[in-house]
Amino acid sequence: MPAHRDLYDRRMDERLLRAKERLDTLDWWPQPVRIEHVWLLTVPWAFRLPWLARFDGWASHRVILLRRPDASEDLVTHELCHVWQMQHRPLRMPLSYLRTGYAANGYERQARAAVAVTRR
Repeated sequence: MPAHRDLYDRRMDERLLRAKERLDTLDWWPQPVRIEHVWLLTVPWAFRLPWLARFDGWASHRVILLRRPDASEDLVTHELCHVWQMQHRPLRMPLSYLRTGYAANGYERQARAAVAVTRR
């Protein structure tokens, strides 16, 4: 259990597992996404920060931040796809946003496609 119990919600684990199952149907990267050390945290206050304000989710290498506790499985799948991308391109993927921005970013397009092609 994470140190910040108030931020952690066991229901999130189920969505993380379902998102992994969805991504495991894709062969876009050499290895499947690993979720053993990935945390889902609901932190609405973080999305008041200017650089996160327009998003509902954000991913780092091991943490997915969500604005709301009832975030959709599609959003978790999108963010977990970013974790998967960073597992294979730990520097190139995050730095790509500096080069191309958000809207034109190929990693964003891939995460949106992952949601679309795995939607049930």
